[in-house]
Amino acid sequence: MGSNPDIDDTVSSYKKAVEQGNQAQRDFIKQFSNLQQDAMQNFFSMLQGITFYNAMFKTTVQSGGRISIPEAERQALKIDDGDLVQVIVIPIERRRKEPEK
Repeated sequence: MGSNPDIDDTVSSYKKAVEQGNQAQRDFIKQFSNLQQDAMQNFFSMLQGITFYNAMFKTTVQSGGRISIPEAERQALKIDDGDLVQVIVIPIERRRKEPEK
């Protein structure tokens, strides 16, 4: 029995379409992965810049909303009384208040 050229063309076209779809998915995943990698590198570069030129430390909020810069950081950054500094606040843990009785 001979082969049917119309069926062969249809199967060939289907295989080609499936391969093109697979290639498009691989390209998309590769581009998405590259975007994620670039974003992470940018984040770590920014974080490194913050910690390289500045200090990063934890402190407790005191009464009246006051915070203290530890002495070692003040000395390393040459911060004196009255100097203007910029503070970026990232809450880490909230103190749980005891329920009133």
